[in-house]
Amino acid sequence: MSIVSMLLYSAIIAQENTKLKIIEKPILYNKEREKLSVTYLKERHGIIQENATIVPKIIVLHYTAGGSIKSNFNYFNGVEIENARKLNKDQSKLNVSAHYLIDRDGTIYHLVPDTLLARHTIGLNYCSIGIENIGSKEAPLTNQQVLANSNLIRYLSKKHQIEYVIGHSEYMKFRKSNLWKETNPNYITYKADPGDQFLIDVRKLIIDLNFKYQP
Repeated sequence: MSIVSMLLYSAIIAQENTKLKIIEKPILYNKEREKLSVTYLKERHGIIQENATIVPKIIVLHYTAGGSIKSNFNYFNGVEIENARKLNKDQSKLNVSAHYLIDRDGTIYHLVPDTLLARHTIGLNYCSIGIENIGSKEAPLTNQQVLANSNLIRYLSKKHQIEYVIGHSEYMKFRKSNLWKETNPNYITYKADPGDQFLIDVRKLIIDLNFKYQP
């Protein structure tokens, strides 16, 4: 374990006895978004149900590839996906989003209820919670975000039956598993987020929870 990881580990142990601070900042989840989400479940995952509820088993960690809390919130707040994302829009008009958004100082914002669908990971949206982090390849995620993600994962593991914690870059490992549900085998995008070192550091802090990282 690196010196940074040791410091982070000490910090998380110190914080375990304090209440995790999560700021509620819900994006628009109106009737239109719910309708598109129900359609997404049917057309993309082959799941037919009357509402957009999910049962989380997986946590997927992402980075936003730039922007700020304000700009990313405003982007996710749109109900329909932008025309520029043609491959994604051809599969569904539902906009991308995430359940949580974490700033570079570690502040956690809750955007979508954990048990409602958010579109963030192909093939796994029906069973996963998405955590977005402000950052990019050029602006690697911070130590504060490592700590915030590990604390949030611990919190979520107490609320839900979470089995896996993965990076967005790892989602295609699930394509041949029973968890994968995507009706179009050609609907694939290649991702590098949230960064290999970030995943290593987060996993060091949650190693005691014994999550799986691949099917």
